[in-house]
Amino acid sequence: MAALKTLHRNVPYLKQQLYALLGNTSSSVKIVCLMVFIGYFVSYYEPAVLFLTVTPGYVFPPGFRIWTIFTHCFVEFHFWEVCVDVVTIGLCGKLIEPLWGKMEMLTFFTLINTSVAFFGVFFYLAIYMATFNTDVLFEVHIHGLSGYIAAVSVAVKQMMPDHVVIRTPLGKMTNRNVPLCVSLLSIILYLVGLLEGAYPTMYTTGVVIGWLYLRFYQRHSNGTRGDMADNFTFASFFPTVMQPPIEICSKFVYNLLVGIKVCRKPVRKYDVGAPTAITISLPGTDTHDAERRRQIALKALSERLSQQADSGSSWPSLDDDSRPKTEVQAEDQSSPASNPVEPLTVAVEIDPSTSKPSIA
Repeated sequence: MAALKTLHRNVPYLKQQLYALLGNTSSSVKIVCLMVFIGYFVSYYEPAVLFLTVTPGYVFPPGFRIWTIFTHCFVEFHFWEVCVDVVTIGLCGKLIEPLWGKMEMLTFFTLINTSVAFFGVFFYLAIYMATFNTDVLFEVHIHGLSGYIAAVSVAVKQMMPDHVVIRTPLGKMTNRNVPLCVSLLSIILYLVGLLEGAYPTMYTTGVVIGWLYLRFYQRHSNGTRGDMADNFTFASFFPTVMQPPIEICSKFVYNLLVGIKVCRKPVRKYDVGAPTAITISLPGTDTHDAERRRQIALKALSERLSQQADSGSSWPSLDDDSRPKTEVQAEDQSSPASNPVEPLTVAVEIDPSTSKPSIA
């Protein structure tokens, strides 16, 4: 009874926070959040759980419940999972959707969830083939947005890799550390029995698939695909000490995928007709990186301006402007006009026979 009174007393606050989270988001974000709430209440009806979640043994014939690959993401069994899903989707609507657009956001949502379910089914099928345990086929239910949340953490790492999430006595944790840390945390919680086995499977699969899509296949407005930046390699997910051996293994796998035509090598574009110098651009690293840095700079600028607006001491007083100027100040202000600085002109001549320009 006391819990109900506390919940009833905090309802206006919760409504205010929910409106602040979803107020300026698109209709697609609100619809997904609504579907997650509906899926949570439907989960109390067990036949609906079997009908909507992915059960590996029923996806293949004779069951052939192929539609569960598209419906499993809206079903959650615990209310805290619903809260995490709604917060994540709301942050995506405010942070990622303005940069990507509505269609790319829906494409990312659909691709990640269906891929996580698809590869999860084959993962449990491989476990069954190794152990002949039928429970992994008929007792495991793949559901929820764990894989999508993992892919979102990869997207946030791509956009703001150096943003500090939390500071600890052992050091600070940035967005580049979140995917690996949460993956390891989910595995540890599964080993101690506090988490179902589907969660680490979905989260790890979501990290890998999200990185593959953003690294090689995402189409940008300038016609390029992927993000070939050096700070978005697969080795960048791991600590600095572990990056050299992982980078060697990842390059071997990448060259293997290029050989079987799954991935393509980055195409370098040379702009010989540029007025100043030859420019080299890689797919996903020119306009995409520039837009990312521009958003980070705008956010930092807005935070700095808000801090200056709060402190009134940063603004000059009117008394300073009304004071009479001294003779020294008048001479200092008149000196640039009396002693103008002559412009310096440098001519650059390029000799075709040499590789370095000579300055005359």
